[in-house]
Amino acid sequence: MSSDGGSSQMGVLGALGLSVTSSVAIVICNKYLMGKLAFIFATTLTSWHLLVTFCTLHVAQRLRFFEAKPIDTQTVISFGFLNGISIGLLNLCLGFNSVGFYQMTKLAIIPFTIVLETIFLSKKFSRSIKASLMVLLLGVGIASVTDLQLNLLGSIIAVLTIAATCVCQILTNQIQKRLKVSSTQLLYQSSLYQSAVLLITGPFVDKLLTKKDVFAFPYTFKVVVFIVLSCTIAVSVNFSTFLVIGTTSPVTYQVLGHLKTCLILSFGYALLKDPFTFRNMAGILVAIFGMGLYSYFSVSESRKKNEAGPTLPVNTQMSEKDSTPLLGAKTSQWQESSVLESFDDVPRTAKSAFSRQLNA
Repeated sequence: MSSDGGSSQMGVLGALGLSVTSSVAIVICNKYLMGKLAFIFATTLTSWHLLVTFCTLHVAQRLRFFEAKPIDTQTVISFGFLNGISIGLLNLCLGFNSVGFYQMTKLAIIPFTIVLETIFLSKKFSRSIKASLMVLLLGVGIASVTDLQLNLLGSIIAVLTIAATCVCQILTNQIQKRLKVSSTQLLYQSSLYQSAVLLITGPFVDKLLTKKDVFAFPYTFKVVVFIVLSCTIAVSVNFSTFLVIGTTSPVTYQVLGHLKTCLILSFGYALLKDPFTFRNMAGILVAIFGMGLYSYFSVSESRKKNEAGPTLPVNTQMSEKDSTPLLGAKTSQWQESSVLESFDDVPRTAKSAFSRQLNA
């Protein structure tokens, strides 16, 4: 294995590790903030997460930790607004549906992403990959889905949530690869627009879901400390989300998200003494087995693709189709680098329903 290949693999492992660690940390922090301190305004909190992320990256850019690369205005604004809407829909989906149906909505993201990438990006997913994903989804469903109460409005919101989330994650991957921008550069360019959408709509969405006003909440010193802590951790969550999707694929990111669900269930039992049944344990074990199969087949197919050489057709899920960007970005406004920025060159958005989905 070449040194470049080893560095690339270490970069991917680092991104995955950062994503898991920061996501579990922010869930624990926000469960305390929303459960113990009763700050239940998830959408508004996420808008602060994104605003702090933008400010942090702006300072880092001014200190020359990374180079800002301009992106076509139409692309970055559309992408930022779509991400903001996706986060708002996730909160509405949880608010208008049962926790069990919300979990089923999240499980539907992987197959829907596969369908979209197969149709619009001509990606090929082998039977082994599809089978391992089915095992994974079955395990997560057994572990986390409890009730399936349906209603028309909640179902419509769930469909919109699935569509918006899948499109956002595919665009996150495609923009980075096709415009040759790093995860940091894309997050820096788009986070302000994402934050703007949620800063405007967040208080209204939260009031609709909680019947309470975020501006009337008593902000004690302890509440402020945990809000600041949550926003600090969210910088890592947002960054690692873009990094994982950019260096792997939207499907891999969703697989990682289900690993986080299993870890959060386990941590909730071990640290917070949450209820934990044989069904939870069995589901987690099945899910971990599915993740192992997915990792094994992904690595095997990637290795076969590399050994076959660039002249052979690529039939694995890691293939990318080089064409114009999905949002019609123009790349002539700046000089494209010949390769993607490596993991060492850089310092999902945090999903805002993270802390409420497991409370039930």
